[in-house]
Amino acid sequence: MLLRPELLGTQAAVSSTHWLASAAGMAMFDLGGNAFDAATATAFVIQVVEPHLNGPGGDVPILVHRAGSGSVEVICGQGPMPAGATPEFFRDRGLSAIPGSGLLSAVVPGAFGAWLRLLRDHGRLPLADVLAPAVHYAEHGYPILPKAAEMIGSLAELFRDEWTESGRTYLVGGAVPTPGRRVTNPALAATYRRLLAESQAAGGNREHRIEAAHQAFYGGFVAEAIDAFSTGAEMVDATGRRNGGLLTADDLAGWQPTVEETLSLDYRGHEVHKAGPWSQGPVFLQQLALLEGFDLAAMGAGSADHLHTAVECAKLAFADREAWYGDPLHADVPLKALLDRGYADERRRLVGDRASGVLRPGSPDGREPFLPPLPGHAGVPEDPSWLAQLDDGVPAVVKRTAAKGDTCCLTVTDAEGNAVVATPSGGWLKSSPVVPGLGFPLGTRGQMALLVDGHPNTVAPGKRPRTTLSPTIVLRDGRPHLAFGTPGGDQQDQWTLNFFVNHVDFGMSPQEAIEATGFHTDHVPSSFTPRVAKPLSLVTERGRDEAVLAELRRRGHEVGEVAPFTLGKVCATGRTSDDLLLAAASPRGAQAYAIAR
Repeated sequence: MLLRPELLGTQAAVSSTHWLASAAGMAMFDLGGNAFDAATATAFVIQVVEPHLNGPGGDVPILVHRAGSGSVEVICGQGPMPAGATPEFFRDRGLSAIPGSGLLSAVVPGAFGAWLRLLRDHGRLPLADVLAPAVHYAEHGYPILPKAAEMIGSLAELFRDEWTESGRTYLVGGAVPTPGRRVTNPALAATYRRLLAESQAAGGNREHRIEAAHQAFYGGFVAEAIDAFSTGAEMVDATGRRNGGLLTADDLAGWQPTVEETLSLDYRGHEVHKAGPWSQGPVFLQQLALLEGFDLAAMGAGSADHLHTAVECAKLAFADREAWYGDPLHADVPLKALLDRGYADERRRLVGDRASGVLRPGSPDGREPFLPPLPGHAGVPEDPSWLAQLDDGVPAVVKRTAAKGDTCCLTVTDAEGNAVVATPSGGWLKSSPVVPGLGFPLGTRGQMALLVDGHPNTVAPGKRPRTTLSPTIVLRDGRPHLAFGTPGGDQQDQWTLNFFVNHVDFGMSPQEAIEATGFHTDHVPSSFTPRVAKPLSLVTERGRDEAVLAELRRRGHEVGEVAPFTLGKVCATGRTSDDLLLAAASPRGAQAYAIAR
């Protein structure tokens, strides 16, 4: 029995990881907007109501299908490393890895510019209308999520004693807010209002005013505030020491979001589109290429054969991620070879009857793979307790042992045939101190870049660190079929893959596919500091047949069970074969919300 209903409509479908954001997106259609206006409004509200998982200082990949185009493009909102970021800079400070929190790992904030690019190029509404719901919630308040309250509680001492601007922003009268309490962010509201004022003052047409808002952020008062804080302050970070940052106003002024071609692969008649290897998106396609050679439907959903095969294919694809992925503008990434079906045939032969505990990247085009050594990690002192939180780079409270990685997701499909999906992240409240006067912290995606020489993901000035963010659009006959994503750090392209396979191979409806019992492996090192790996792990939600679990253990998997409905928050929209619009959202976390009308 489904916990959430199947939602079908004729005008629009919205799904996101927060109910207020989904409602704000749907409201844009009442103003004459389209899917792109709705997605932008949804994203700006998520920046306010999910501050523990994303913010204006963060990053985002946005996948876009324009009605009638028959294609998908990606707007890259992943900002690059500052001009001063070199391996030598960090090594000279005695670091073997870029810290997962603080100012040293800050990159150019890409999210704000990417959403403005989407709105300018594809939307219809003025920025003031699209930003209005976010301004309202920042100014007048919203109910704080339990996980956000928990994170603030774990960092309260840090916020009071060290990151005092964060304390002014997130503590209420110096106290930790209780879950559901109405909280505000007046500094963020003022930032949004000033951006709108400078946009309106620029005059001209709608597009010119949107460009003026971009300039006010990246070449105006926002960039000036970030520069002053990053280069002028020294704040405690994951090292336990006080460090300043590298990010400057020049880094922001020279940045524009790019529009790029997606990578795609046909899987059983479905044209699947992902972002490039500056994300982990191609790993989804590599898994599909491997799974294509198996008759999953004959195995049966949830069988030991199904889980074993999916996990072993994931291990191979993610091993290639570790060896080969990076910013293709700065590194030679053998994408064509990695996605070649002959390469997949060769790699598929490595899937045996036993679980593999070895990281086995391939040799596309005969190249020798390079697995970077894991940096040493001496452990963290127990006092102060917040230091352990900063040491772990994921936006979650450290005590959680399963599915720690998290972010946000939103997707919209409209009656015109437009579709968009994005996974906003970065700039979360745990990552970095709030910038005085702006109401938001910087992102720390730089922690994912490596300090070892010669790897595609080695840190370099102006280079995008490889990100875990990975939304998906699927076309059928050139028209949008599904647009989906999930929070979940490194697990995103396992949880969404499970959703997609459940739908395509096992015939489940999107909502059924979302609610099916989840699983993943932590075989590869985490992209977040301190880059922990559990090579033989197979994590599953409780509720599986004990015989299936016993068989998986017999095959060598180290099976761990977690509470039901805890792995992922897949959000999906799309179009059915008879032109109805569908919206689906995961019940996991009790906050994602879908709307169709």
